[in-house]
Amino acid sequence: MFYYHIRQSTKPDKDLDLKEHINHIYHHHKGRYGYRRITLELNNQGMVINHKKVQRLMQEMGLKAKIRQRKYKLYSSYQGEQPNKIKDNVLKRDFNADKPNQKWATDVTEFKVHPPNPKYATIP
Repeated sequence: MFYYHIRQSTKPDKDLDLKEHINHIYHHHKGRYGYRRITLELNNQGMVINHKKVQRLMQEMGLKAKIRQRKYKLYSSYQGEQPNKIKDNVLKRDFNADKPNQKWATDVTEFKVHPPNPKYATIP
């Protein structure tokens, strides 16, 4: 077993050219591309290569894609199991008022538009 490893270590690296391509694509996209996107990029350049090989070579080179963080938190109306935090229904669906500014209510709605920035519509 030991002699096999010595013999293998003296052989030239057959994936050296591929490693250079992977490294170039990785750094060109500022580390944001993982093995899947790099495989697609190599296929677009005319190199037919399996994604598992790209993944293995990236692990050998220590290349790891940066994980994108979600820029905003989605609104959730879930109250949880905290009955003390639920406010009383003061209006009880009686929206008629004798004078102005007696009863106020609001609604917040979130909807997605392109580009993916959260948009809020507040209806007083």
